[in-house]
Amino acid sequence: MSAITHVGLAVPDLEKAIDWYKKVLDFYILAGPFDFDAANEGSDAMSLDLQGPALKKMRNVHLMSSSGVGIELFEFQNPTYHAEHYSPHVGFFHICLIVDDLVDTIEKVVQHGGKQRSKIWNVNKGKPHYLVYTEDPFGHIIELYTRSTSEIYGNR
Repeated sequence: MSAITHVGLAVPDLEKAIDWYKKVLDFYILAGPFDFDAANEGSDAMSLDLQGPALKKMRNVHLMSSSGVGIELFEFQNPTYHAEHYSPHVGFFHICLIVDDLVDTIEKVVQHGGKQRSKIWNVNKGKPHYLVYTEDPFGHIIELYTRSTSEIYGNR
């Protein structure tokens, strides 16, 4: 068995990202923020093992949703965060979250610097199975569902 526990996202400003995910999507801080400085770490540090010796400084935090799925945010300070051109057909594409009120959440996304990327789609006509693509202020695509993936796509 496997289950998704969290998704890691790079952001240019950790405090701004924490604030956005708390205000807009009701995440809370589970652990951190943590500071990493390679000058204060041994060569066997977990962060260096993952990111390689080029990593000198970063900050990260674990955020958690009420459903138990987390987001780990990383602010890479040295080398710095670089907003690269979005490529929709390579690697990471989006994360998907279930929300209680789709329209209210879209409004919060937009009010706090994000955007709505698609119209609201009813996946199964006659059922309350809706989705919409949004984007956080840092360029990450966040798909919002009104129900679970298994409820929306099961028995289709």
